[in-house]
Amino acid sequence: MFFKDVIGQEVIKTRLIKSVKEERVSHAQLFAGPEGTGKLALALAYAQYISCRDRGETDSCGVCPSCHKYKKLSHPDLHFVFPVYSSGKIKKPTSDDFIAQWRELVLNNPYFTLSQWFSHINVENAQGMIYEAESASVLKKLNLKSFESEFKVMIIWLPERMNIACANKLLKMIEEPPSKTLFLLITENEEDIISTIRSRAQLVKIPRIDKDSMREALVANAGLESDMVEEVVHLANGSYIKALEYQNPDENALYFFTRFQELMRYAYKPDTLELIQWADGLSGIGRERQKGFFNFSLSLLREYFVLNLKQPSIIYLNKEEKGWGQKFSPFVNERNIMQMSSEFELAFKHISMNGNPRIIFLDIALKMAKLIRK
Repeated sequence: MFFKDVIGQEVIKTRLIKSVKEERVSHAQLFAGPEGTGKLALALAYAQYISCRDRGETDSCGVCPSCHKYKKLSHPDLHFVFPVYSSGKIKKPTSDDFIAQWRELVLNNPYFTLSQWFSHINVENAQGMIYEAESASVLKKLNLKSFESEFKVMIIWLPERMNIACANKLLKMIEEPPSKTLFLLITENEEDIISTIRSRAQLVKIPRIDKDSMREALVANAGLESDMVEEVVHLANGSYIKALEYQNPDENALYFFTRFQELMRYAYKPDTLELIQWADGLSGIGRERQKGFFNFSLSLLREYFVLNLKQPSIIYLNKEEKGWGQKFSPFVNERNIMQMSSEFELAFKHISMNGNPRIIFLDIALKMAKLIRK
């Protein structure tokens, strides 16, 4: 990955390059920012630049043996940790068990969501996470001498998904790493990482992608027509992932929107039998998708509440969502928005704690039937 391939983020690129030139590379860095801002792409470009044998002023050379191996994500001193899941075949999974699928997805496009990753590896009813077994794998890799490069690089994608036992075991390694070891942690929920790890990593705040860079990327990479670009730039709100989803809607997002519409229609009637059937349907889609539905619903509630304020500059709804919301949004108002949001947040928490999904979805359905008429 080259810095030139990372969309926008020129200030961050300059800062990272400067740290290498001045030999002030912090051993643990936390790349924190919203989804779709290029954190993983930046980490890969940074690692490649550090390992490059013939660095340029603003990027790695792309032709040395190290760069060739980074191009395939197969460099022996580059390691990855990311959320995986336990199955009948793999009782104690580590990232190495899924490394082929990881390389395939990242090489195709380093801008992707957690749900897209889980879909790629067919997570069903399991909850994806970084398990305790991962810590032993990390310790083993980093205690070896580097094979080719000056630095051994460990990229940890979404450390907030780390099992607490795994996090505690890795803490000592992050506190006192072997010589020339670099941890790059990539997070979208900085506060969910245990405080002892957060406090030992240098924070690198990754902002949303600026509009000019987004505009250029959409024209060059997505092949978007000029009359659509401005609308997509606004809807993306600094996230390249959201911009791509506008052109090719995510399957989960379409599914979630349909289920949200059904919930609110049945709740408004109210039709208890249809609400029960709705809850039964969502109880079998797998816990990660269930959590995704609750997050999606929370986002829609916020947008429909704002839609009532008649401020288009702060509304981020696509045409279908906005069209449906013209009639629905009055039912999301100052009298019920806080309670509705709290119920969806509580449902998300209960699903995360392995609660009975049928009971959780039926509970949220019945509560919406009560709240929607406030």
